[in-house]
Amino acid sequence: MGAVLPSVIAVLGTLPGATVTHTFQRRASERSAQLTRTEKLRQERIDAYCAFAGALLEYRRVLVQRWFVQHEDRVDEDTPELQEQVYKLRYSAHEAMFRAQMLTGSAELSRIAERTLENVTELHHAGDRAALDAARDASRLVIREFVTATTPYVS
Repeated sequence: MGAVLPSVIAVLGTLPGATVTHTFQRRASERSAQLTRTEKLRQERIDAYCAFAGALLEYRRVLVQRWFVQHEDRVDEDTPELQEQVYKLRYSAHEAMFRAQMLTGSAELSRIAERTLENVTELHHAGDRAALDAARDASRLVIREFVTATTPYVS
């Protein structure tokens, strides 16, 4: 019996230590997993927001090119390929916008994204050079506003 008592005391002393160690390790593991999820979401948002801004710039570039073709009597350059490129880039911009909207937790940022795409599309409707220049300036500004609005979600 004399040898059993020290063994029981040793076991009873070890159990709380093991329990505390397990609890701290579990909490550290949960924190690490949360940080990993947060960083992954941040990286996905950066990718999505950059892809949307890039798609908008490409779409904008081709709309301006097509406007000049249509309004400067360069009818021979208004090919089906150019028209198809406009459609493909508009589709790409929509797809990139939807991805950005799915990753953001902000209804306001989703509205800004939609407004930005609509504003870029307005380039197509410019009736004269002054209207085109104004639409180009406005579209450049709203793209920058979108990028600025995304900053809090990736910082």
